[in-house]
Amino acid sequence: MNATLLAVAHGTRDPEGVRTVRALLDEVRRLRPGLRVRLAWLGLVEPSVPQVLASLSGPVVAVPLLLASGYHVRSDLPALLADADPGTVRVTPALGPSPLLADALASRLAEAGRPPNESPVVLAATGSSDPRARADTAESARLLATRLNAPVTVSFASGEGPTPAEAIAAWHRAAHPDVSLATHLLAPGHFAHTLTDTAARWTSAPLGTHPSVAELVLRRYDEAAVHTEVNGPAWAH
Repeated sequence: MNATLLAVAHGTRDPEGVRTVRALLDEVRRLRPGLRVRLAWLGLVEPSVPQVLASLSGPVVAVPLLLASGYHVRSDLPALLADADPGTVRVTPALGPSPLLADALASRLAEAGRPPNESPVVLAATGSSDPRARADTAESARLLATRLNAPVTVSFASGEGPTPAEAIAAWHRAAHPDVSLATHLLAPGHFAHTLTDTAARWTSAPLGTHPSVAELVLRRYDEAAVHTEVNGPAWAH
């Protein structure tokens, strides 16, 4: 029996954010017909992770729809899986960092009007106090810089800065008037709305249903499935 892909999203009060995540999973299903794909939320939206797990039988690959490995991946999700049947659930790494996300970010920036030049970019992430999540975000900025052949600096919409406004202002002070803001967020929501009123020349939309993101979800799933086939049938969480 093929494992069910359980996509685990952060949760948002923004209805458009919920619709975007569901549409992303529709794209995943389109790319992999016949794969069982279910959606659960870490908070704010139902069904929850325990609710969905209670309705499933057989092995499950839980793919966090998160762009960095912070407390949600390392603490919150394992706690929600604590009551699952032992050996039935494997949790993959977060989606980011990945060259596929850099591809999606570059595409969204082009859609926003950014020309293919070496003008600077500010990567705007949600923010985290977890140093591993901040390191992941820094790596995502490096991958985007390589993809664009342009300088990319990091900013955070919450928590310890620099904020997007501060990062953009730093480029302006360095005599770079055309600064792009790369929205390093999966879907619309509170943080995405805060990025729409900055001094950036171009601001990209959230990653949303970009095909590279759907491909990355399946890549995370496949990596877990291959690991299981190579190392035997035992599943862990």
